Amino acid sequence: MQAMKGADRIIVLITVGSEEEADKIAKLLVNEKKAACVNIVPRVDSLFRWKGKIDSARENLLLVKSRASLLSEIISLVKDAHSYEVPEIIALPIIGGNEECLKWLDSACR
Repeated sequence: MQAMKGADRIIVLITVGSEEEADKIAKLLVNEKKAACVNIVPRVDSLFRWKGKIDSARENLLLVKSRASLLSEIISLVKDAHSYEVPEIIALPIIGGNEECLKWLDSACR
């Protein structure tokens, strides 16, 4: 594993309500060069508290590989395109990995 100090790389987790919405948001982020890659994980069962009640939903999970410097733009694009009142958009740092892959991630995002 190659760890890189001061890395600007993130994984953004986004849940959506349908396969169509997952595809639409993934294509938007890649086409706008806000993501190097988006994995779509289908059929994620979610259990959550919403407006004082416990609820559940079958969702799709987007794993967005990007750069921290693009996060505010990602959030804005996703909120505009998302069907949820409050979409889940959570970023986690990438602390290391395959150096060639990380360099590709850097070059694929602007």
